[in-house]
Amino acid sequence: MLRLKFIAAALFVSALNIYSQTELVSDSLVVTNDSIQNDSVKLDNNVEQGFFTENLDTVKSDNTKEESASNTIEFPKIITDSLYIQRLQSIESPMEFPFNSKVKAYIELYTQRRREQVQIMLGLAEYYFPMFEETLDAADLPLELKYLPIIESALNPRAFSRAGASGLWQFMYGTGKMYGLQVNSYIDDRRDPQKSTQAAVKYLKDLYAKYNDWYLVIAAYNCGPGNVDKAIYRSGGKRDFWQIYYRLPRETRGYVPAFIAAAYTMTYSEEHLIKPQPSDIAMATDTIMISDLLHFNQVSKVTGIPVEKLRELNPQYRRDVVPAQKKALALRIPSTSLESFITLEDSIFKCDRDKYFASNRLVVNPSNNYNAPSVPKNKAKVYYTVKSGDAVGLIADWYDVYTSDLRYWNNIHRNIIRVGQKLVIYVPKDKVDHYSRINSLSYSEKQAMNGRTVQTASTPKKSTTTTESTDYVYYTVRQGDNLWSIAKKYPGVTNSDIMKLNSLTSSSKINPGQRLKIRPKS
Repeated sequence: MLRLKFIAAALFVSALNIYSQTELVSDSLVVTNDSIQNDSVKLDNNVEQGFFTENLDTVKSDNTKEESASNTIEFPKIITDSLYIQRLQSIESPMEFPFNSKVKAYIELYTQRRREQVQIMLGLAEYYFPMFEETLDAADLPLELKYLPIIESALNPRAFSRAGASGLWQFMYGTGKMYGLQVNSYIDDRRDPQKSTQAAVKYLKDLYAKYNDWYLVIAAYNCGPGNVDKAIYRSGGKRDFWQIYYRLPRETRGYVPAFIAAAYTMTYSEEHLIKPQPSDIAMATDTIMISDLLHFNQVSKVTGIPVEKLRELNPQYRRDVVPAQKKALALRIPSTSLESFITLEDSIFKCDRDKYFASNRLVVNPSNNYNAPSVPKNKAKVYYTVKSGDAVGLIADWYDVYTSDLRYWNNIHRNIIRVGQKLVIYVPKDKVDHYSRINSLSYSEKQAMNGRTVQTASTPKKSTTTTESTDYVYYTVRQGDNLWSIAKKYPGVTNSDIMKLNSLTSSSKINPGQRLKIRPKS
């Protein structure tokens, strides 16, 4: 399955320039990279721009109070390579988990700079992992393969790549069809968590029968078996991922280290003081078999189950319709609503029947496409391309629309958007020129439209004091800084030290241009 993931290959070019010849040493679980020469800062910066980070970027909230939490979070600061190796070796699995500088860079990315996103995925994992594990176990495959959807989709069943891959396991259309996943105007089984998991397990099992090596399997899952076969041939028949590393596509070189690091992070999240963020997915659900046409709005109006909850539990239905004309189809609902659904079933199907299914017919009608609605009355369509740092709430604010409308127009699930994604927005026809220019404005210019100012290094935040004491070393906060990254610049200084000196609390937020006391001058 040839798969170009969520970002352009150009972003990944620089990340691979620093990688040099890999060699295996006596401990088979340790892979060294001599030419890195401990240049961890350069490596980390490149990994920060790697292919998987864009998936992580999509796991964010537009709640501003969450954005400040990462500035004050504490976590273990010094973990030796030997401890990483020991922990990876302690994971009980038929798969080995090697350690090298590339794996370490991704571990540090997940456990330090992207902790908030990992917390969200840990919460989602409580719902999805049991499903993955049950299917993997039934096929006698390593349960650790459950970590693949973390890299593929950040556990978002509605994830859709630029290349057309869809769902938790990111199946392309052709591969999905090959493994029995139905895709039509109303149903996309690639988004169905259970069906796509069953298909992914079959695909992984077929790949293992071909390669008999799990990391070649994982590489082939990412870039397709044809590219792996080509790399094996060009390397003289070597059948080890690390030995054919430089013959593989650039994205795939980072994909396997990202997988190993994801397995580490999800296994040892508690050791890194990362706690799951509770998910609003209903953990207890039941399945109802539907034998007639049914719209989510009918279910919601009679039972009170929110439409968004039905979409969350049934992402395979593309237009909020269960098209059960020729065969019965499954509808998943919260267990707490099962009795209500059964009791009110006749009323549900009769509710607004003519509105949604005139003459009891299923018609592909744009006006009934609730995940991609027709143009609202007296409105015109404009486009906005998501930039780094954007959030659903911010974009809605710039265009003077409701966040619920923005999500509705673009089939946005859990406020998840990705850099480079093109959003459609409906604005008044007489203001098209005004809103069309927003896409080309800088962040500060967009904020200024609504009377908000953005602190920058050139316009520092005003201090509560007019002068700085000469008894302290100071630091000017830059864009992207947090207390941990600042403390790391000064040996012996912790983020707690900086908090105490500057009277900061766990809810305090630091801003670009702000001056912070670091330590007393010696």
